[in-house]
Amino acid sequence: MRTSASAYPRSSRTHGKNFIQQALSARKGFLAYLPLILALGALLTVAMTEAYFGNLDVVEYQCYAKAFWFGAKPTQSVSAPACQFIPQISQYHTLPSEYPPLALIVFSLPLLVPGVGYPLMFALFMAATTALIYWLLLKYGVSGAANVFAVCLVAGCMGTGLSRFDMVPAGLCLLCIILAEHKRWGLAYAVLAAGVLIKIYPIVILPILFLAEQHQQAGSFFPYQSIRLKTAGSVLLQTFRNIRRWRWKNALMFSGLVLGVTIFFGALSSKGVFSWISYLFRRPFEVGSTGSSLLWLTSLAGVTVTWKTTYGSMNTFSPIEGTVAFIFGFLFWMGYIIILLRQSQGKLKLVEACIAALLVMIATSKVFSPQYLLWLIPLLAYRANGNRRLWLIWGAIFVLTSLIYPVYYGFLSIINDPARVPGFLPVILLRDGLLVLLTAAYLFNFLKLREPLPHSVSK
Repeated sequence: MRTSASAYPRSSRTHGKNFIQQALSARKGFLAYLPLILALGALLTVAMTEAYFGNLDVVEYQCYAKAFWFGAKPTQSVSAPACQFIPQISQYHTLPSEYPPLALIVFSLPLLVPGVGYPLMFALFMAATTALIYWLLLKYGVSGAANVFAVCLVAGCMGTGLSRFDMVPAGLCLLCIILAEHKRWGLAYAVLAAGVLIKIYPIVILPILFLAEQHQQAGSFFPYQSIRLKTAGSVLLQTFRNIRRWRWKNALMFSGLVLGVTIFFGALSSKGVFSWISYLFRRPFEVGSTGSSLLWLTSLAGVTVTWKTTYGSMNTFSPIEGTVAFIFGFLFWMGYIIILLRQSQGKLKLVEACIAALLVMIATSKVFSPQYLLWLIPLLAYRANGNRRLWLIWGAIFVLTSLIYPVYYGFLSIINDPARVPGFLPVILLRDGLLVLLTAAYLFNFLKLREPLPHSVSK
């Protein structure tokens, strides 16, 4: 009787474990989409809560869409300060001042459903985009990739997942990589062009995609061997001699698409078609960026640091901000060149090089908004390799980012002084420090973060 009685709990535990394993590995049916349903339920709840209290980012998207289609006057009906940036003398076809012109498609879609609140429709469109990314990961990712995607969204992007439009270019980047891995190069470049025209950051993937395409060409030379100072000249010369064998058609098509769409929107509004470029260069260090954390550290040594809300965010100002910006720009280009060299030597695969490039860009950028994690999450899930060290660091970054936004930003909206919000700046410093560590470790693989850890053998 004792044996049979103890068998029931063991049997139930076994069935429960089997059910969980089956749910995590399922690629079809209800169980396969259960993590997505749970994640979207949580994300929609947070997005609607933000809309109730007034999500200025979503209202800003609405302002841009209305200003483009109807001129500036209809934006006066939007009861939020977010529309104040649109000059009231602006006419029909006003373009966004901080985003490429094709972002207007994303901003305009919720307007197609009259009678429903813009924030709700925007969240539903982003939920549909999330579902498409989830489906791509189920179909083309490694086992468990879609589940990793859902968990990462809840852990790190609860406040931004469905209330920012970054999910769209992130999905296009993932689709570009999948198409490239299936040798659909023309479509991959076209999808990447769409991503760049919606939000500029996918441009860092273009040289990586170009190198990956050339690797498929027979007879192409790439410096697989280690490059030393005395051999660098000959390696570079031999590489340039092979340029005539490279495929340029798809890269030229990419350039033509970007240029053609830009010219089209420039014909509608020549004044604002390139304003987003100057907007990016003029921006100071946003409070969440690595550069801002460094400036705050210098303030502890006596350097004057102030904070002020400009460009729609809380930014950091210091007498040495120009020097810090120069250093970070130098670090970006050095890191990016190293990525291209390692990819050309076969040390980085396509998706790994893309992840590394985005990490370097975010770590050295003047801005690190919480939604920037959306750029990386689909690619991380697609590449999910079971490395516990990698996911431990990412888990800490996700949790700290969720603590920063919406929790700490809620206090910041009341106090409006980062130095007076207890723990706010130290938490940002810790998050940014982990990001820098992760970027360096992933790029140089000194913690073996790009490799799956061997499973422990049970005795």
